[in-house]
Amino acid sequence: MLSRSPGGTGRILAILSAALLFWAWVAPAAAQPASGKESPEQVCAGCHEDYVAGYAASKHGVTADARTPASKGSCLACHGQGALEHAKQGGGKGVGGIFSFSDPKVPAETKAAVCLDCHQSGPRVNWQLSSHATNDVACSSCHSVHSGDKDKVRIKATQFQVCGSCHKTQRAQINYPSHHPIKEGKVVCSSCHEPHGSVGPNMLKKETVNETCYGCHTEKRGPLLWEHPPVRESCVNCHTPHGSINAPLLKARAPWLCQECHSAQFHPSTLYSGTGLPPAAQPGGTAAQQLLARSCLNCHTQVHGSNHPSGPRWTR
Repeated sequence: MLSRSPGGTGRILAILSAALLFWAWVAPAAAQPASGKESPEQVCAGCHEDYVAGYAASKHGVTADARTPASKGSCLACHGQGALEHAKQGGGKGVGGIFSFSDPKVPAETKAAVCLDCHQSGPRVNWQLSSHATNDVACSSCHSVHSGDKDKVRIKATQFQVCGSCHKTQRAQINYPSHHPIKEGKVVCSSCHEPHGSVGPNMLKKETVNETCYGCHTEKRGPLLWEHPPVRESCVNCHTPHGSINAPLLKARAPWLCQECHSAQFHPSTLYSGTGLPPAAQPGGTAAQQLLARSCLNCHTQVHGSNHPSGPRWTR
């Protein structure tokens, strides 16, 4: 036990001083408040008040969660220790060695590494092999962490705007007469695609196109007694998923779509037009049996497959 004499008191103070010096050396610099301020947020809010407010309103700003930046140094957890020097020198682009996600000179891989330090698990586990990662897309290219709960890419009504800023062809297709209800906010890009990478083609959430489509169109799954081979192979053999001028999302109008495969002589590959309408058509002739706007689907209604014993040609 330490003595209560004046000399003992001096030893206690010496030990406490040494302990404080040691803690100051080993403690993360991110946990140290800036000189004259209570926290890094207050320093940053001097110039970036809107950013700090958005960050504080997001999950990143929850101090009670040990996994969040708020518990790991706040702004410094993502923007690096240079942020303190950046503030000390009065701010400015690139001043103080601050790590900026908006700096085009910083590689996308480096920016993503900061986010993946926390967000490596779950859907992000395949990020390094995703098309986004291999095309130099960073997390900050799509996400805005300072917007609180108003991150556009995470809101149904606005997600397609973010995705459409790069995928312009698909953005145009969702405005076609026949389209998935994407712009209506009922279906979003991430309903079918996993933007952080997946084992399926085109970053689909499932391993195949059909498995992805069956997530909503379960009535087409089967098993069916009579299966249509192109349907079993892939839905995109006949449909274009983002939008089409042909209902329902068909790549071409019937019968022309059907005749891309069914090209046998006479029926089913005979093309009919308005010239065969009565009275131009000869009574009893094959042209008289075909009326304008009719197609293969008038008879072959079960093109996705049939369970009826009398439906080998998908007529019922």
